[in-house]
Amino acid sequence: MLATPLTIPDQKKVGMVSLGCPKALVDSERILTRLRADGYAMSPDYAGADVVLVNTCGFLDSAKEESLEAIGEAIAENGRVIVTGCMGEEAAAIRARFPQVLAVTGAHQYEAVVEAVHEAAPPTQGPFIDLIPQPDIKLTPRHYSYLKISEGCNHSCAFCIIPQLRGRLASRRVDAVLREAEKLVAAGTKELLVISQDTSAYGVDIRHEPREWKGREVRAHMTDLARELGQLRTPEGAPPWVRLHYVYPYPHVDAVIPLMAEGLLTPYLDIPFQHASPNVLRAMKRPANEARVLERIKAWRAIAPDLTIRSSFVVGFPGETEADFQYLLDWLEEAQLDRVGAFRFEPVAGAQANLLPGPVPEAVKEERYARIMEVTERISAEKLAAKVGRTIPVIIDEVGEPDEDGDIGATGRSQADAPEIDGQVFLRDVPGTLKPGDVVVAKIELSDAHDLYGIIPHRAGYSG
Repeated sequence: MLATPLTIPDQKKVGMVSLGCPKALVDSERILTRLRADGYAMSPDYAGADVVLVNTCGFLDSAKEESLEAIGEAIAENGRVIVTGCMGEEAAAIRARFPQVLAVTGAHQYEAVVEAVHEAAPPTQGPFIDLIPQPDIKLTPRHYSYLKISEGCNHSCAFCIIPQLRGRLASRRVDAVLREAEKLVAAGTKELLVISQDTSAYGVDIRHEPREWKGREVRAHMTDLARELGQLRTPEGAPPWVRLHYVYPYPHVDAVIPLMAEGLLTPYLDIPFQHASPNVLRAMKRPANEARVLERIKAWRAIAPDLTIRSSFVVGFPGETEADFQYLLDWLEEAQLDRVGAFRFEPVAGAQANLLPGPVPEAVKEERYARIMEVTERISAEKLAAKVGRTIPVIIDEVGEPDEDGDIGATGRSQADAPEIDGQVFLRDVPGTLKPGDVVVAKIELSDAHDLYGIIPHRAGYSG
């Protein structure tokens, strides 16, 4: 008697849109990986999904509105929507506008999100259908990955509500972070972007708890972590690019600069200075604002001359005078930061800054914003122009199609450029064998205020 063939039901499908910062992106990847392990498939569009997840941003009012628009679009195209992320803390506001949402959870509440999906679209397959486990889901290209080392924040900056949204600092075990990084690099990641709300504070909450790693004791501390990440190697034997983001200029930051000089760490620091005037920094309640930052920047560049420093600044903070703003412009001229973003101050519901006296008129904010962007764009253009004629490493993000003459162009980034937020390197006449994730040596021919343009000399060797 023949056995009845086993019929496996179709997988339930989950769609997702992820908004906000890289930390939210990591949350989305973790949620989707867990759902796939539970037997769900991922849907490339809303229409084909049994349920749609919207991972929201809830910091600025403009970001909240973008999140609400994304929720509305998902409801219009699918109707079965679960909301998570930072704006999930405002469940009442979300349900008031969209009463049909199936569930609302807060930031990084992985278990609650998964449970909501199970309830809305019960899985039809178990986790053991595939004999070979699939790798973790990535929402970024295969060649770079965000590495989240902690959650939450212990600071009380006057303009910020992150501690209310994401909780107090909760650092991950250092061996768990390193194991994840090792797996990512083994799977093809060529660039690791270390993220946190305050990377410099990593491990403070767990008293820098040491763990054994590769036969040696390693502390949950930024310097130990950076040193160990510098020991990783890709399958081709090359060190991955390792970028440190959200670094506050605490004294121990000095210890990672020699690692950059040795080529073990990408010479790049993302430091959220936010302002330079002592008066404004005090009003902002910024940590480490007494640091003699300019002298330290000069010392860092003496050790690692190719060091790139990117930062962001707030203009029009309550109480900011013209003298305070001019102080910031003068400071920027001296600091010569490579990449700078600026934001007009925007009140955030629940932030202490809303109670401060001396609101800056909107017209003044706009005028100051235009002035700071003019200064920073000029500095950026001058620093990029200095790279013309140099030969630098470039990681490839995209390779184009041949033009009418058969020439192929490619878009990549230098070590001074993080994905999505900095500039690009546009290469002409590249080899047809070039692919995303390759690291090439490029000669820079031209520059503008933001980007570089070049060629791979003689179409010479490149590393995959």
